[in-house]
Amino acid sequence: MSSNPEQDPALAAEGADPAAVSPPQGDLQRLAAELAGAQAKAEEHRDNLLRALAETENVRKRAQRDIEAAHKFGVERFAANLLEVRDSLELGLAAGAGVDTGKLVEGMQATLRLLDKAFEKAGISLIDPAGQPFNPELHEAMVTQPTTEQPPGTVLAVVQKGYVLNGRLLRPARVVIARAPEAAS
Repeated sequence: MSSNPEQDPALAAEGADPAAVSPPQGDLQRLAAELAGAQAKAEEHRDNLLRALAETENVRKRAQRDIEAAHKFGVERFAANLLEVRDSLELGLAAGAGVDTGKLVEGMQATLRLLDKAFEKAGISLIDPAGQPFNPELHEAMVTQPTTEQPPGTVLAVVQKGYVLNGRLLRPARVVIARAPEAAS
């Protein structure tokens, strides 16, 4: 390294006139323009960030409102379908006093068909496992009964039918399960 101020610009700047060491005027203007451009770009990025944050917050609030509405009105279509069932039951009860039992049973069957249609539209399907193997994921064993007519583990009777909503168990079918008879001693 040289200690000669004429050869080393840093040493020359220590004791020299600042105007003599400063960059030429054209370089200052170029640097000032680059700085102004960088500041403008930084301000543009800041504005874009603030807009993106505001939009994200709006989307979050909108999603929250949609979730609340879905919870509040999610069963609206199903409830509208059940109104037909209620109307049918009311008509059956009003007419039931003077009607023979055959007509009453026929009316109840029509009402059950309306209910089944409403369930189907809502994605509710019936679990009626009589004669099928016991499935603990869909059935709840109420009692076992010895029998030789069905193999052990088969559903002998359905105490209460089960229901599935769009593949998710709503209520298990409550069933009586076959078991092998005990050997006589």
